[in-house]
Amino acid sequence: MTNVELFARADSWFQSQQWQVFPFQKETWEHYLAGKNGLLNAPTGSGKTYALWIPIVLEQIRARSRSAKAKTGIKAIWITPLRALSVEIKQAAERVIEGFQLDLTVGIRTGDTAEAERRKQQKQLPDLLITTPESLQLMLASKDYAQRLAHCQAVVIDEWHELLGTKRGVQMELALSRMKTIAPNLRIWGISATIGNLEQAREVLLGLDSKTNEKAVLVQANIQKQIEVYAILPETMDAYPWRGHMGLHLLDEVAAIVKRSKTTLIFTNVRSACEIWFQQLLDRYPEFAGEIAMHHGSIAKETRLWVEQAIRDEQLKVVVCTSSLDLGVDFAPVETIIQIGGPKGVARFMQRAGRSGHQPGKKSVIYFLATHAMELIEASALQKAVKHTLVEDRIPYLNSFDVLVQYLTTLAVSDGFYPNEIRQEVQNTFCFQAMTDEEWRWILNFISKGGQSLQAYDEFKKVEIEADGKFKVNSRKIAMHHRMQIGTIVGDVSLQVKFLGGGYIGSIEEYFISRLKPGDIFQFGGRRLELYQIKNMQVLVRNATGSGKAKLASWLGGRLSFSAQMSQLLREELYRANTSDLSVELAAMEPVFTRQRRESIVPSSNEFLIETFKTREGYHSLFYPFEGRFVHEALASLLAYRISLLTPISFSLAYNDYGFELLSDQPIDLESVIDNNLFSASYVHQDLQSSLNATEMAKRKFRDIAVISGLVFTGYPGKLIKTKHLQGSSQLFFEVFRDYEPDNLLLQQAIRETFEHQLEEGRVILALERINQQNIVVKECSKPTPFSFPIITDRLREKLSSETLADRIAKMTASFMK
Repeated sequence: MTNVELFARADSWFQSQQWQVFPFQKETWEHYLAGKNGLLNAPTGSGKTYALWIPIVLEQIRARSRSAKAKTGIKAIWITPLRALSVEIKQAAERVIEGFQLDLTVGIRTGDTAEAERRKQQKQLPDLLITTPESLQLMLASKDYAQRLAHCQAVVIDEWHELLGTKRGVQMELALSRMKTIAPNLRIWGISATIGNLEQAREVLLGLDSKTNEKAVLVQANIQKQIEVYAILPETMDAYPWRGHMGLHLLDEVAAIVKRSKTTLIFTNVRSACEIWFQQLLDRYPEFAGEIAMHHGSIAKETRLWVEQAIRDEQLKVVVCTSSLDLGVDFAPVETIIQIGGPKGVARFMQRAGRSGHQPGKKSVIYFLATHAMELIEASALQKAVKHTLVEDRIPYLNSFDVLVQYLTTLAVSDGFYPNEIRQEVQNTFCFQAMTDEEWRWILNFISKGGQSLQAYDEFKKVEIEADGKFKVNSRKIAMHHRMQIGTIVGDVSLQVKFLGGGYIGSIEEYFISRLKPGDIFQFGGRRLELYQIKNMQVLVRNATGSGKAKLASWLGGRLSFSAQMSQLLREELYRANTSDLSVELAAMEPVFTRQRRESIVPSSNEFLIETFKTREGYHSLFYPFEGRFVHEALASLLAYRISLLTPISFSLAYNDYGFELLSDQPIDLESVIDNNLFSASYVHQDLQSSLNATEMAKRKFRDIAVISGLVFTGYPGKLIKTKHLQGSSQLFFEVFRDYEPDNLLLQQAIRETFEHQLEEGRVILALERINQQNIVVKECSKPTPFSFPIITDRLREKLSSETLADRIAKMTASFMK
């Protein structure tokens, strides 16, 4: 059959569904049937799933028209990053197959797949398989995988923007490098929402080999998804804004929007806010009972699935949710989205907006509720970003040797591999393009002999080298352990906080505690505690003595930080406050700006603002880079360290997305320290190492690397090894490598990832370079300013209950307004 005949059938089927074929869909069909690889960029709800299921099925019709006998075995693999999306993807495929009256089989293979279905697939794979990156790795670990996958004609990676910039994305790069060799007629396609670096996203997906890239295309849907953004503005604006009430003072305005919409999703950034908003809405408006539900990652899977189906069936009026509803699930009836608080990124905001009007040609409506006045600058920046489609880049990983170790062991567990053959495949991936001969030899030596440090221990000689040079795992125990751990990508954990003499206080996230050094004081659970040591996943503390300032514990709720793109947009909007070109949101903030100018200034594009003032707490120095919480955390530590080199002084640090504070019990001569290269972009790496507990942070990062690379075993199903034992084991490896093999690639990777991904060292350097080009304005203020107020009140929150905090802030505001 010709393409014209095939497309006529597809057009006819679309008409029977009362759908319109978009040009980008037809362009994708043409490229696919011409044997091209590519990346499809299309907005949420535009029909991009059918842009690839249709040509995959048309290819089977064409093959059958040429040969009466259809080949058995798998024809296409569809990769989804979320298991929850697999059912809808399967339904879409079945709808197409039924419409074209074909006898193709469709199956799902994820961690949720029943054992009976797995056994059935082991005997005969379906024609079309929907699976996850981890399950694809498991397939590569099975015997004779090359023969079973040899006739696969397509791999489609859905939501590629979610995998790009993660180690799961690296897993996909490696899996695709193998698939290209064993399935010579393979076409690779990715589906991505809008990101800033689409060309690079395609390059990472397809790899660097010339054969694949000769047939590479980028298809962009020329569909201007209409997104209307409205800010929910309070009737009166606080001149001194503070974070903490989660926007609940605008509860009635939110309820009014809900009442006039068919279905509304209310997005919060964290689960605690989700719980609170759900309860407050129900308490204030009991008539919502039976029509309101909640959806977040800690809720039982059965409940989440029921909520998703109830939205589709229009049984619910409003659902309060977190990022658990960000991706992919098709909710045609949703009319309105409400975002509570700043989403911290343009892509996340647009993704959530796309949940509304989730159909081609439909308008998306999203309301932004600022939880405090400063977030209205964010609202104004998001309006601009949506209008001009200014979206963040996703930065891919380089040299993730832990994932490579896991992958090579996977190949050795199945049929084995020859290093020279696999080396070329690995080298053609984006992640490992710069891998040296020496690094490759180190990796091979590590999996076969345990490397330089572990060669005396047989348990680390996992892969045997056979007489013909093949690398193969022959131990059933090693193979079983590896299959159980395939795909493991580790996340953050909590540590128990205990007194030295016993007594459990609570749990705290390691990303905060790993930044402290023994002797540091922090506020936790209403107590002032001194860190004694971190041991076996426990934080051992004692009651702090003396009046030294304490660091504020921070939790998951504070971990979202501005992307680099969002930070730049925010600064541009702030600078507009000094012009007559004011957005609705900036105009609403005029009381804040007026009070700020009375006490200090609103900086312009060529100015960097530092404020100083004294209170009974001590001497405050406030810096405003507007770079996001993570960058400010690193900058605060860096500057405090540099100042302490010039004069003996100790600081208490506080930070938010707009700036950071150094609080001390003695004044700082800022003019003098600024002249001493305070903002120099030189020696940042060394100074960060000295100012933060970088070794402790690298140990935490190394635990994840140790698990991924198989250095430590996480346990059997139902009998998982406790996290504290994992940490103890990985810490021992870390110390052995540090002391006896400092050039160990996994150790070096832990240090590199700590600085690149956790401390965002690159953004810190760029921020310092920008500050050096601005005029530094030091304002000596008589009292706290509106810009400084959110940072000060963040510190108070850890000491006071919410009721006491509100009273205290009301008194402070009244005093400052005099």
